[in-house]
Amino acid sequence: MDESSVELVEGAKATERVEKTPEELVAKAIAPVKREFLRPLPLRRSNDVVSDSKSAPSTLVKEKKSKRQLKRERRQEQKSALNLCPEIAKTGNVSACPYNENCRFSHDLEAYKAQKPADLEGNCPFTSADGACPYGLACRFSGTHKDGVAAGSLNLQKKNSEINGLNKDVQKLLWKNKKRFPKADAKLKLLGLLGKANSKIKACDDKEEGDLTVSNGNHVINDNSCGEKAIDSDNKVEGSPKLPEEDDEPRPMKKAKSAVDEEYCTGKEDNDASVKDEDLGKSHAQIEPKSTTDNIFTESDGSLKLHPREKKLIDFREKLYLAPLTTVGNLPFRRVCKMLGADVTCGEMAMCTNLLQGQASEWALLRRHSEEHLFGVQICGAYPDTVARTVELIDQECEVDFIDINMGCPIDIVVNKGAGSALLMKPMRMKNIVEAASGIVDRPITIKVRTGFLEGRNRVDSLIADIGQWGASAVTIHGRSRQQRYSKLADWEYIYQCARKAPDSLQVQGNGDIFSYLDWNKHKSACPELSTCMIARGALVKPWIFTEIKEQRHWDISSGERLNILKDYVRCGLEHWGSDTKGVETTRHFLLEWLSYTYRYVPVGLLDVIPQQLNWRPPSYFGRDDLETLMASDSAADWIRISEMLLGKVPPGFTFAPKHKSNAYDRAENG
Repeated sequence: MDESSVELVEGAKATERVEKTPEELVAKAIAPVKREFLRPLPLRRSNDVVSDSKSAPSTLVKEKKSKRQLKRERRQEQKSALNLCPEIAKTGNVSACPYNENCRFSHDLEAYKAQKPADLEGNCPFTSADGACPYGLACRFSGTHKDGVAAGSLNLQKKNSEINGLNKDVQKLLWKNKKRFPKADAKLKLLGLLGKANSKIKACDDKEEGDLTVSNGNHVINDNSCGEKAIDSDNKVEGSPKLPEEDDEPRPMKKAKSAVDEEYCTGKEDNDASVKDEDLGKSHAQIEPKSTTDNIFTESDGSLKLHPREKKLIDFREKLYLAPLTTVGNLPFRRVCKMLGADVTCGEMAMCTNLLQGQASEWALLRRHSEEHLFGVQICGAYPDTVARTVELIDQECEVDFIDINMGCPIDIVVNKGAGSALLMKPMRMKNIVEAASGIVDRPITIKVRTGFLEGRNRVDSLIADIGQWGASAVTIHGRSRQQRYSKLADWEYIYQCARKAPDSLQVQGNGDIFSYLDWNKHKSACPELSTCMIARGALVKPWIFTEIKEQRHWDISSGERLNILKDYVRCGLEHWGSDTKGVETTRHFLLEWLSYTYRYVPVGLLDVIPQQLNWRPPSYFGRDDLETLMASDSAADWIRISEMLLGKVPPGFTFAPKHKSNAYDRAENG
């Protein structure tokens, strides 16, 4: 095809797009942008289209490296002149480091000053706080320090604003697997999930799982809470596997605690059965001696049972709830949403096994800012013992208002371990997890679920009446199945059905596709039984949705106002991750992750039909000014340009590729 033919084809496509009515565009899930703002489609040869779809620009693709290679590079970087010893950076004195020549970092102060990047524009984010900047010479705003080199304390700076850090002594106990969980173990024993009852699981489990099709024999899972490996036949849930028929799965039944042992050996199906006799014998041999010899808890110990009136309650009604969001829902982003009107915030999903291993990166997800007045953490685990011990640990170490258990995560790596939405196929295990977790803390336990595992086979409505009796204070229902992921539209009619079936003591929250105050009003008026609606991707694309709901208006926000929101995020990011080079680049990375969502927003003044819907694909268009046009770009190179406006030039060799593919649109979602 010659150039003239290509131009004719592209011109015909552009003409066709312009000639479609707004209603026709909406029917195809394309944002109906006013014609005067539409951008001509770029001219591309047919072979260019194929090559573009197969490979991304090499400058934006990050090559994967092995853990050993990354560790070696980190050590080399630590010894480089650019990685100055923090103690020397704070004081400007080469002899200030107590480790001297054994220090892992560079002590060459002159070499550091010669190679240090130029200071960034603006003031140091720590200058307004009491005391000096904790980064001293390493701060990228050191030129604005009043007394030159300052000797502040990072812990002192964060003490007044951020909490929920992991105590070092507790972390060492977790590393050595010596941390004890008396409350969790006692509750598990009371429920028959710890001790002799579990040794009888395998016989019943083999019979129950006889019709389960699995792909690779016995799957070994590292259950950190017991300190060793256990083989779980419930844990084999693939991305799109053959699953046991739902008719074979019994509905959770109320049973007397004294009859737990009898239940396990009567041949009744119990999908919590997952551990081999020999593995259980080994694991509980390590746990039981102390608990039995101490004789701290017994089944008759009434102090373990919390009366419902003793539980702290949270009224979620009418509150604007920012959903826990992986990667982008970090502390700086939550602070921005709080400034814009969010009432309830929740930390990113943390894996129970990682928390029980004392991983610092996982515990960082639980950090809370003093501005977050109503804050919860979300955890994800596959087994009652793992979740119960994590809940007890969080109760001891963190200040949170509620603990949310994720039972709806669709990610393969989570589902394949039997956690997240895989639990929707195991209602008895769901029951055991909620009962174990709610029975050991006085904080509210909430859960987040999807409609079901497979599309068209919803099952939350059959469990909703029992969830409150298990001990949950609230349940959030995302109106999609695990199989749907984020494709198609959320099924709000099913959410309404579940809310009407729920007991009065259980607060039901809806989640899915809320992108304007009209969406919020529609769901609240259609189902008064709903406690509130959780806002997730809508807040990623336009965090000012909370302002719109509170003020009941469509905010035609300008590009300058949007840039100010990004500036607030950068300021919060530098306070959280640091104002040194490492902190600046970490802030840049998470800013770029967020920008991979925000470009999907189409300004109100550019639309023929309002409000914008979350599943609409924005066409290529011009904004009302150059900045608005730049913010509408789906190119990572333009996102980097925006980051450079706020954080200076990127370092040499910088690359970025979004962690999530959420900036792309699924075909099924858009017809």
